[in-house]
Amino acid sequence: MDSRPQGSDPINGQKPSEDCAVVGFKGKINAYNPIITALRTLQHRGQESAGMAVFDGKKVTLKKGSGLVTDVFNPATDDIKGYVGVGHTRYSTAGSKNVVNAGPFVMNSSFGYITISHNGEIVNADELRDSMKKEGITFQSDSDTEVMLAELSRNISKYGLKRGFEQSMESLRGAYACAISINDRLYAVRDPNGIRPLVIGKNNDGYIVASESCAIDALEGTLIKNIEPGEVVEISDEGIRTIVSKSANRIAHCMFEYVYFSRPDSVIDGINVYAARVNMGRILAKESPVEADIVVPVPDSGRSQAIGYSMESGMPYTEGLIKNRYSERTFIMPTQSDRKAAIHLKLNPIREVIGGKKVVLVDDSIVRGNTMRFIVGLMRKYGAKEIHVRIGSPHIIAPCYFGVDMKTKDQFIARGKTDEEINREIGADSLAFLSVDGLKQAISMKNNNLCLGCLTGEYPIDISKKLAENITSY
Repeated sequence: MDSRPQGSDPINGQKPSEDCAVVGFKGKINAYNPIITALRTLQHRGQESAGMAVFDGKKVTLKKGSGLVTDVFNPATDDIKGYVGVGHTRYSTAGSKNVVNAGPFVMNSSFGYITISHNGEIVNADELRDSMKKEGITFQSDSDTEVMLAELSRNISKYGLKRGFEQSMESLRGAYACAISINDRLYAVRDPNGIRPLVIGKNNDGYIVASESCAIDALEGTLIKNIEPGEVVEISDEGIRTIVSKSANRIAHCMFEYVYFSRPDSVIDGINVYAARVNMGRILAKESPVEADIVVPVPDSGRSQAIGYSMESGMPYTEGLIKNRYSERTFIMPTQSDRKAAIHLKLNPIREVIGGKKVVLVDDSIVRGNTMRFIVGLMRKYGAKEIHVRIGSPHIIAPCYFGVDMKTKDQFIARGKTDEEINREIGADSLAFLSVDGLKQAISMKNNNLCLGCLTGEYPIDISKKLAENITSY
């Protein structure tokens, strides 16, 4: 398993990070440009590496590398052609941080070329890898995605396409939303619990598979549907068809997609993300009102919730913290003073806005609390009279095993502490979190089909004792 260094990013480094964006395209034009556009639209889901695999009718061209999409690809020099392909951006939560583990993965199998782009995490990947090694199967990486590819390839070879997918979905435990190509056909695959999002759309040039609907919007396409939990959709020259439908007894969409991960302009499983976040702020204002002068978001993550808090409370919303969008993407910060300097480089208060004011400071979540502690101190330095911190999600108290970089029980400031104790640590005048019931109400998911594992410690998939024990601390 992989843990993100606390100092790797001074603002978002204190947030949970999603691991990947997946993209697939099949159409009547070269897949290269649509995949690039979709990946750039979904860059927020992973900035560690980017990759693309495109089939031209005879072979697959694979290119991947470290960095942003614009670091890896150059349309002026890249020679990547074909009408079907998959793309990937990565933030690692399973497997080491190197380009060998970057997606997509490609295999030349007995039934042709198979490629896979995967978002999520397979909790029994090590067990499956060890079993396959005993059968003589070799691996080039320690990524769980390569395990998925090997499992899918051997099952399709043994059972045929439909049964091969079904058998793989029975053996793979965890979260996965995948864009897969097999020769000239594209497949969209989602785990039976539906933990990670996946959508399919269409524009004038072809079909698009993506982690979020905003990528379809960027390609001027129309959203056709969300891939259902346990569904495999095949896209061919004849159109689209569902070839597998195998949902679990419990549907469990990740609540953090609505709180933080997804772009506000996306629609995830029928829920508008922006509207859900505004609702979180509104309900938070009802649950935890306070007398103050202004509502200020922590940019950019707390903006939508802060708007909702302002709407419900009647207090004016204002931008009191300015984010520097042109500072370095990643920081190496060995000391606390370095980390503080990096945060100040990223965020700067507006003295004329917050000076002498009672401020409601709104953010979407708190994990470790280090950044919030510094922001509160910085705002006091710039003259804020009172600072009342309001968090637009409940307390995070437990690890995530399904594709989020929250792996250690001792990294959560809210674990085993009262709100008063947490408030003393961050130095605010008051602190309040959105309740679990308030979160459910804000998202308005039918049948309450949410994964709340990081809030409750109760997971939709059994977690082995060995796995849990291996990641209890750094």
